[in-house]
Amino acid sequence: MDLETFNALTSHSAVAELASCCSSPSWAQRLASNRPFATVDELIRCADHVLAELGEDELDAALAGHPRIGERPGQASSRREQAGVVAADAEVRTALVRANRDYEARFGHVYLVCADGRSGQELLNVLHERLGSNNAATERAVLRDELSKINRIRLARLVGA
Repeated sequence: MDLETFNALTSHSAVAELASCCSSPSWAQRLASNRPFATVDELIRCADHVLAELGEDELDAALAGHPRIGERPGQASSRREQAGVVAADAEVRTALVRANRDYEARFGHVYLVCADGRSGQELLNVLHERLGSNNAATERAVLRDELSKINRIRLARLVGA
């Protein structure tokens, strides 16, 4: 669909489409209520603003919609974004499984990274770097930034940009 079509959707339909980009109900509802958007850039700026204002519970809801890096994602958007992991060798995929467990044990949530266009080895390296250097507060800020990157890509695809 294009931006004009998105702007014309019913509120319910717009929220459903936005929820396919980010699984935070509050994010999807607030973004839908800000329509119409004059440009894709305006839509993305608003999405970033709404994300920045989300409380921790809503951030956790957004994280819940993302599969672990290296697992077989259910959503087409996640499959497309993690294509570089699928191409990785078995050693990298096994290391990702172990590192994901370590990350979740330390931080209490899924490792979130904008995987679009990145190899499995690169994503593993980023995971190790974040696991080794970030405290919990820093990691929450990093994952919010990563979620914003993912949302931008998905929104641009949603409205055909």
